[in-house]
Amino acid sequence: MKRIFFTVTNDLTYDQRMHRICTSLAENGYAVTLVGRKLASSLPLTEKKFTQKRIRCWFNKGKMFYGEYNCRLFFFLLFKKMEAVCAIDLDTILPCLYISRWKKIPRIYDAHELFTELKEVVTRPAVQKAWRKIERKAVPQFRFGYTVSKSIAAEFNKRYKVTYETIHNTPILNELNTAKPVERFILYQGAVNEARGFEYLIPAMKDIHCKLVICGDGNFMPQLKHLISHYQLEHKIELKGMLPPDQLAAISQTAHIGLALAENEGLNQYLALPNKFFDYIHAALPQVTMNYPEYRAINAEFEVAVLLDDLDPKRIALSINNLLDDDVLHCRLKENCLKVRQAFNWQLEEKKLLSFYQTVFNS
Repeated sequence: MKRIFFTVTNDLTYDQRMHRICTSLAENGYAVTLVGRKLASSLPLTEKKFTQKRIRCWFNKGKMFYGEYNCRLFFFLLFKKMEAVCAIDLDTILPCLYISRWKKIPRIYDAHELFTELKEVVTRPAVQKAWRKIERKAVPQFRFGYTVSKSIAAEFNKRYKVTYETIHNTPILNELNTAKPVERFILYQGAVNEARGFEYLIPAMKDIHCKLVICGDGNFMPQLKHLISHYQLEHKIELKGMLPPDQLAAISQTAHIGLALAENEGLNQYLALPNKFFDYIHAALPQVTMNYPEYRAINAEFEVAVLLDDLDPKRIALSINNLLDDDVLHCRLKENCLKVRQAFNWQLEEKKLLSFYQTVFNS
């Protein structure tokens, strides 16, 4: 069995993409280990078909965390037997680069995002300069790689002449829950981070005649709570925090509209195709999202969403209210979601993943 180590900086609990990737490889003859970090708030790990390992750090944010975690990760990997190592995003790429050289094994880059173009990186020039230096050093040395959208893959090719595969972040195709919801509500699921448009969505909620449920957590949560308080919307917005994947899927199937807003500040948001876009589709949930290239391309073929040209709160409120009131439009988008589920699902993406790793080891 070929042994592959995957490295992330999260605590493993809620990383659905990595759970799918590691499970697919484990079920097809690979010995897989997923390495992340342990936080004080981390839940106990549930049993999986692959091995999970958490590393505890003294520091949990900022450059001290990245420095400590990368050092600990390097020495952890140094004493493990493996036939390949895969860095998930730029924040674990250096240990994987050095380990692959030391052990003379293949190295793979799985870019969940265009890390140097995140808003929280772009808006801090010194931080962006540091991460770009790491990107320029490491990415060209990763001949094998894949990412979540064709646009991000094209950007890597433009920058570093690397040809990466696109493996979409799609859910497993399962049967839908047909139970009728108790009440209508709008759903946002995913990271509560900068550049997710909350500064515009929260004031828009004053004019939207429906409850909003937010499932997730992240670096923008303190500001989000302040915005909700400032606009006196505590009665209209419910914060559920992080939920296990099965609970999140159950909630999404009872929602009326899904939201996937993103600011166009930093190229990552503009080129991304995040998992929530497909999660909403698999829940047969019409969504309001952005008129960015990847969303636009899929929507032009299947029409599963209402696309926004900008994040003006009035425009957001108008679009959501229109979808709430227009039963014909909502029904059409819902029916189209049911068709798209058959074209974008993990059963299809898994075949690309297995083919990719077969190519890595055959090389």
